[in-house]
Amino acid sequence: MNDAIADIPRWVTALAEWSACLVYISVMRKRVSGVPLVATLIGGLVLMWGIQEFAGTLPIGLWTVGMLLAVAAMFTLIWLTSDVSMREAGDLTARAFVLAELGASLAWQLHYFFLGDAGPTAGGIVLLIATAGTVFAVAYLIERRQFPRDLPLAIDNKALASALGIATATFLVSNLSFITTSTPFSGRIGPELLYIRTLVDLCGFVVLYAQRAQRLELLRVVELQSMNTLLHTQHEQYLASRAAADEVNRRHHDLKQYVEAMRAESDAGARGELADQLEQEIRGLSGVPLDTGNTVVDTMLTSKTSQAAQHGIAITPVVDGSVVDFMDVIDIVTIFGNALDNAIEATRNVSDKDKRLIRVAVYREGAFALLRFENWFGGAVTLVDGLPRTTKDEAHHHGYGLKNIRQAAYKYDGTMTVRVEDGWFVLRVLVPVPA
Repeated sequence: MNDAIADIPRWVTALAEWSACLVYISVMRKRVSGVPLVATLIGGLVLMWGIQEFAGTLPIGLWTVGMLLAVAAMFTLIWLTSDVSMREAGDLTARAFVLAELGASLAWQLHYFFLGDAGPTAGGIVLLIATAGTVFAVAYLIERRQFPRDLPLAIDNKALASALGIATATFLVSNLSFITTSTPFSGRIGPELLYIRTLVDLCGFVVLYAQRAQRLELLRVVELQSMNTLLHTQHEQYLASRAAADEVNRRHHDLKQYVEAMRAESDAGARGELADQLEQEIRGLSGVPLDTGNTVVDTMLTSKTSQAAQHGIAITPVVDGSVVDFMDVIDIVTIFGNALDNAIEATRNVSDKDKRLIRVAVYREGAFALLRFENWFGGAVTLVDGLPRTTKDEAHHHGYGLKNIRQAAYKYDGTMTVRVEDGWFVLRVLVPVPA
């Protein structure tokens, strides 16, 4: 052990570890709130302080035991207070540990530079707390942009292993000089030791930050591509439905011609042939298209009603399509297509066939166009940034439909809201109608 200078006081390390945890807890959704949250945070601080004091009594051979206990305490505090998975808590712990090392190291380096190895004084304590506090405040301002509420970044085993590896390597290299001076990478002079530790901790923090920033950027690219693909698919479905509706209208026109010909035909055999031809024309017709006053809305409702019927789902529309005449075709398709696709997917899993219902209402309310889509749900919804948290295994691959709907509403300075009312899942789009 290098005894050139006194090591960081245990209480500084404990406070740094707790503060670093607090930084990442602050940017995450909370598992608890109010008094339980405050009590858990205070308990975490006491536990970390106690572990550091206990570790200080251990012989150098058990040095790693104390560090593992400290990391375990940090993991426990993050997992108990943040609404995250075990892997996500592990990733946050790795980041918090490196940040804690950086804050404590920089604070002690400045203390040594200005006050040397002097024991704790009022001025020294203020300097330590001010330096570490500044580090954690800056880290919070930087890191909060890396944890957007609307784009959760799932941590897989590979990502977790990478973060833990970086944190472990950072800690070992930064503290190497305090263990031995017999390596090419060890420092031998007091200030040099502190500088190396701070610099390595800073590099570790930057690497972890860059790693997450890159993964977040890739996820945003994937999300954008997925949303564009979904928009394209919805539009293609609309075009196909529009073509089918035009075909139905054409065949309806032909049916009228057959009926007129049958009325005018006096020969029974000829009438029989016309009746057979009429029967063949009727086959394959899915029904008369709706007439809401907007052909795009008609097409979407007709198509989705037919799709829902295949799963025993009834769609009951009360729709004034003319209300949304001011909207672009692609935006109407986006809203109706995604809303009804989501409703059909949710309703097809309802065991009670009498409750396989979807209600659609579009009407004008004052200066606004109100679009309301309802389907029987019978459960509870947890909202994250105004959107339901998906129950699917790969959350970051889903939910683009609602995001596209919200973007379409934002385009017209409108809003989209979702909630559960008396067992019904309600999607509501409110858009101001241009004067």
